[in-house]
Amino acid sequence: MIDNFDRRDFLKVLGWGGAAVALSGCGNTSVEDGREIVTSYSEPAEYVIPSIGVYFNSTCAQCDAGCSIMGRVREGRVLKLEGNPDSSINRGKTCGLGQAGVQAHYNPDRIREPLLRSGDKGEAITWDKALELINSKLAGVKGEEVAFLTGGTSGHINVLLKNYLAALGSSNHYAYDAVSPSVVRAANKKAYGVEMPRLRLDKAKVVLSFGADFLGAWVSPVHFSQQYAQFRKGTRPEGRGVLVQVESKMTLTGANADRWLAIRPGTEGILALGLIHALGAAGMKIPGGIAQDYSLERVSKDTGISAEQITKLAALLKERTPSLVIAGSAAEGYAHGTQNAAAIALLNQVLGNVGKTVQFPAVVPFPQVLPTVGNRYALQALNDEMAQGKVKVLFNYGANPVYSAPAAMKLKENLGKVPFKVAFAHYMDETALQADLVLPLDSALEDWATSVPEYMAEEAQINIQQPLMEKLYPGTRGMGDILLALLKQRRADEYKGYEDFYSYLHSAVLQNKVALGGTGKDDDAFWTATLSKGLLKLPCDAGKISDKITPTAIALPAPFAADDAYPLQLIPAVSASLRDGRHANLPWLQESPDPLTTIVWDSWVEIHPKTAARLGIVEGDIVEVTAKNGSIKAQAYLFPGIHPDAVSVPLGNGHEAMGRYAKGVGVNVFNILDAVFDKGTGELAMHETRVKVSKTGKRVVIVKDEGSAGGQQMGRKIAARVTSDKVDLSGEV
Repeated sequence: MIDNFDRRDFLKVLGWGGAAVALSGCGNTSVEDGREIVTSYSEPAEYVIPSIGVYFNSTCAQCDAGCSIMGRVREGRVLKLEGNPDSSINRGKTCGLGQAGVQAHYNPDRIREPLLRSGDKGEAITWDKALELINSKLAGVKGEEVAFLTGGTSGHINVLLKNYLAALGSSNHYAYDAVSPSVVRAANKKAYGVEMPRLRLDKAKVVLSFGADFLGAWVSPVHFSQQYAQFRKGTRPEGRGVLVQVESKMTLTGANADRWLAIRPGTEGILALGLIHALGAAGMKIPGGIAQDYSLERVSKDTGISAEQITKLAALLKERTPSLVIAGSAAEGYAHGTQNAAAIALLNQVLGNVGKTVQFPAVVPFPQVLPTVGNRYALQALNDEMAQGKVKVLFNYGANPVYSAPAAMKLKENLGKVPFKVAFAHYMDETALQADLVLPLDSALEDWATSVPEYMAEEAQINIQQPLMEKLYPGTRGMGDILLALLKQRRADEYKGYEDFYSYLHSAVLQNKVALGGTGKDDDAFWTATLSKGLLKLPCDAGKISDKITPTAIALPAPFAADDAYPLQLIPAVSASLRDGRHANLPWLQESPDPLTTIVWDSWVEIHPKTAARLGIVEGDIVEVTAKNGSIKAQAYLFPGIHPDAVSVPLGNGHEAMGRYAKGVGVNVFNILDAVFDKGTGELAMHETRVKVSKTGKRVVIVKDEGSAGGQQMGRKIAARVTSDKVDLSGEV
């Protein structure tokens, strides 16, 4: 038998180290069993019957929500994706973004073989040469001179990535997310003791959301949509819930609200403290004299929301308990975003919601596989390192910062100071184009992985991702296989027992079978059942969330002062389809109408009709939106669901690369954002950019699903309507 030290080291290699080693060590199998050679899953199923579909469970990789999916496969080809009913996150449902995973898989612009930069072009090379090149470029490079930039990672990809960096003597893992809720995470941690508490919309009588688009693009929209359906049922014991949405630009969630309040940009925290003051005035006991300076008159003047509305909202929150207050991007996108989010969390505490509708989340008890969440602060830190010439080798996986970093950061210029850059990519996006070596990845529908969602809906679970079909292109590889090959260059003895990433995952699951719920089960039966379910549900102890009111000093600035040069606030809108731009190359999503404007295949500038009238702008005018760091031009769309002091442009378009369906479509809002950062977390304050809007003298007919003129198509109404008194329902059709 192997001694205890080797056992722990071995379990760490497999991703079960840290605090969970004790759990892993209580199984009935020997650690020696993990040294078997497991053959790869590569042969087509023998039971394939022409025209008959079979179903396999896996995990959606289109966003970080961690929905489980069920793929329909016919004659060896995946045709359709649906939700896995066994998952507590999405319970058998998927969103349009998840459905488009099939198109990401079959996208004709996928990279198909390793490419080495040769001047301005890419030269195809073999995988052996590519891996050998990486090894040679690392020779003589110090560990602290190597960096790994990724999107959010979790599961066993995270394990191997961390182990590889450790083998290089580096700890430089920079996880980047262009639209990360990092400010809210920080505020939650301070207020509740956890970054991502479990939110119980289904138990609330009132939901007050400060710009959290939980039905559209926030955290886990499929899960929250289902909870929202429960929240709206009049048959539940709490009665039909009331939704109040406070934001400067209407979101999909705002469009579904009972009350939508257009607040002056950046004053969300002021309203939260004003509501606490109003609750105290209405007789609720407020500890420590919190928010005593936020009188009704002051808050109404600062926020632009009438005193009557504030009073009614406070009364609603007082009378209908428990409620739930949520902070979203509309509140966190400012230099004082942390203070806004803290004020909103404080309102939750004052209302007594903590422990009722704000609960302690389920936690996977294995630290190595937990998610490493992305944020913009990490990119800023890496950018500073590159600017100083401290990075000699940079690996990039799952992130496209050349596209999404503001021009003011000069990231592309600093990237040029790195001698050797490796991109693991599905498509030649803007960042992959800057790499010296590009390694093509398998799609999520032909690759193996495990993942752990950041937001746990109910019980803790580890998601399984498995191939739904054979590879489309023999020259691509899975990220797990690549990391395993790189680790074998450094620590061959530790990883020689694993032929490929499949065998590594197989061994990892079976070595921790008992802790994963497989006590007394045959190894093969347990593994087959795990793949069949597509996930592992784990028992975990329910922790206690902090419900102590912590009235820390909250310093909120006055509303933005008038600026004649740049009079309007820019709101970069996150759409449910394109998110931060990573899906702009999927035509299904490009042609899916925006739910509020119905615009397709383009960018637009949302502007309030009153503001447009003042500027002489009509729908379809091409306008120029100018900030201190540049300008963009797009069609104007007059929209009453935006504050008159703001304009909004959706994120995700304006690519200079990434394939035929993304390149040249719309404009890139990221480019013109000011480099202003949240004072509490260092995150980019995405709503702090001031702009001016002017006409260019050009005009277009906006392409939208509702028709180009009053809901008409080809000069005729799409659906004719007449009053009921003019219809003879008894007549023949």
